[in-house]
Amino acid sequence: MTSLRRTAAVAGVLFLITHVTSVAARLLYVPVLGNPDYIAGSGPESLVVLAAFLDVLLAVAIVGTGVALYPVVRRQNEGIALGYVALRTLEAAVITAGVVALLALVTLRQDLPQAGPETLALGSALVAFNNWTFLVGPSFFCGTNTVLLAYLLYRSGLVPRFIAVLGLVGGPLVFASGAAQMFGLYEQVSVWAAVTALPVFAWEVCLAVYLIARGFRSPAVAALDAAQTPGDRVPA
Repeated sequence: MTSLRRTAAVAGVLFLITHVTSVAARLLYVPVLGNPDYIAGSGPESLVVLAAFLDVLLAVAIVGTGVALYPVVRRQNEGIALGYVALRTLEAAVITAGVVALLALVTLRQDLPQAGPETLALGSALVAFNNWTFLVGPSFFCGTNTVLLAYLLYRSGLVPRFIAVLGLVGGPLVFASGAAQMFGLYEQVSVWAAVTALPVFAWEVCLAVYLIARGFRSPAVAALDAAQTPGDRVPA
């Protein structure tokens, strides 16, 4: 397997990891996010901690996709490629901030078994903080960086155009959906939110599977190499 083929496979695996960890984490968070009085209850804490760990893995994988793809896509446009890496990193940072909020909630629950009104209010605030990070990171930052990467892949032809088009459509949709949720048009967990997320979900899954199974398209790599100076060429 060539260096470039390994890069594509690593990026594809990281994209799949982001999906598995994000879905599993949200399911495990249900005891917290679905119960305003969780901080005063007796539900499981281990599931919340496991979910937080999965979200940490999610954040690492998100940054990893940017780092893995940057050496290749920068040949198309270095400025946009840097923007993609920066926004992926920012997305991961926002998600991590939400994780810390829920871990703080678990700590309060352990240290303050007799929760008063102030503690309940603080617990609700921490859950709300996590909900907002889940909106800002996966909607606004993910939507924007999706468009950047999809544009680079569309212009370069490194993957089939239909995959890139899914990203060009899905990115703005998930961004607009986040804005609609922010202004109260519908809830984060709703039919509309799920429908608008489908294109970006399809984009990431199709991209991941293609990169793992096929790698980058050889003619596109050759074209990018031809446009570079010898020292800047994509390693084979």
